[in-house]
Amino acid sequence: MTMVRAAVIQAHANMPKDDAIDKHVELIAKAAADGAEVTCLQEIFHGPYFCAEQDPKWYGTAEPEDGPLVTRMREVAKSHNMVLVVPWFEEAQTGVYYNSAVVIERDGSIAGKYRKTHIPHVGPCFWEKFYFKPGNLGYPVFDTSVGKVGLIICYDRHFPEIGRALGLKGAELVFNPSATVESLSKYLWELEQPAHAVANGYWIAAINRVGTEEPLSTAKFYGSSYFCDPRGQIVAQASDSEDEVLVHDVDLDMIRDVRNTWQFLRDRRPELYGELTQLLP
Repeated sequence: MTMVRAAVIQAHANMPKDDAIDKHVELIAKAAADGAEVTCLQEIFHGPYFCAEQDPKWYGTAEPEDGPLVTRMREVAKSHNMVLVVPWFEEAQTGVYYNSAVVIERDGSIAGKYRKTHIPHVGPCFWEKFYFKPGNLGYPVFDTSVGKVGLIICYDRHFPEIGRALGLKGAELVFNPSATVESLSKYLWELEQPAHAVANGYWIAAINRVGTEEPLSTAKFYGSSYFCDPRGQIVAQASDSEDEVLVHDVDLDMIRDVRNTWQFLRDRRPELYGELTQLLP
């Protein structure tokens, strides 16, 4: 049996950047103490979800990949002998920013990076196009020491094409760091990602914030982070209001069992799907 102990961290982050980073370093240590071999943080974990307002001051919280935030997280991963998935506000160059996540190996090396490709811009609180350029790295799957890891960032989860691309590239465990509030999409939180899992036969770990934050003080982040198995079943879930380190043993052998039962990848007809890239609304 190929078992991987994985962790996701949901936390209230309405605080200055350095304080938020320190808080998460402590939570990562807790995950390590619980035996986690791979841990994923929430979307832009290093402070409040600032996209509720359009203010250039937040550009100052972005950092390049070789900046102090990722550098510190590389040290943290190495110190715990842990694969670490770190979503952050990336500055690619002056004036060019992405909503990104880096995958850090146990030895502190960088396995790769994903940039959120679908950027929402809807009121009253998701003004992300003001901050983020659409990702340009495709949908990579990272071959890590804990298995093949894929990433979907928040709004990306609404697009089944990403889930399929990661499945076809061999993803075994897909992380979805998010910042999702109680609104129209709450009922989709436990619907779309299990659908990705069962359609593609892999594990999904979904992460959401908790509590209220400035500048978004009119809506609540409802936590409820979870692990979903390749059968589409939620097998472990965090609370809807508390900081929490959710740890679960992920059985990668289940992927083979599920795919041998539900032969969705065998029965696909890709030669007939070409028009999907041509059809426009």
